[in-house]
Amino acid sequence: MGFWSRTFTWWNGATWGTGLFTRLHGKEVGRDDAGNVYFEGKKNPATRWVIYNGSNDGSRVPPDWQAWLKGTIDGLPDTSLPDRRRFEQPPQVNPTGTMAAFRPDGSLSKNQLRPASTGDYQAWTPD
Repeated sequence: MGFWSRTFTWWNGATWGTGLFTRLHGKEVGRDDAGNVYFEGKKNPATRWVIYNGSNDGSRVPPDWQAWLKGTIDGLPDTSLPDRRRFEQPPQVNPTGTMAAFRPDGSLSKNQLRPASTGDYQAWTPD
């Protein structure tokens, strides 16, 4: 990541200001499988934040860490939450704006025809 990008943009990682604040006032408490790093305040442990590994997108925070960030659970997710059940699927990031997003038939990017209407629709025409 370039100097200017790191200095002035927040959407593709932590800025220098956030990094400096984190070094001065934060204590690392854990990391998730995606590489996001979680911190709590040195003076006030109820203050919690995340430094994303890549783009800043809240859907990239797993539900267990989301609960910790919001204060729903006091302890860290590894010790405060039960193990994941067999039927539970791993969380997924929001695919909006990517090629994995849902595209209905008739979408310009899907190259398919829209299904014919059912006949219960009549277009409005001005009088």
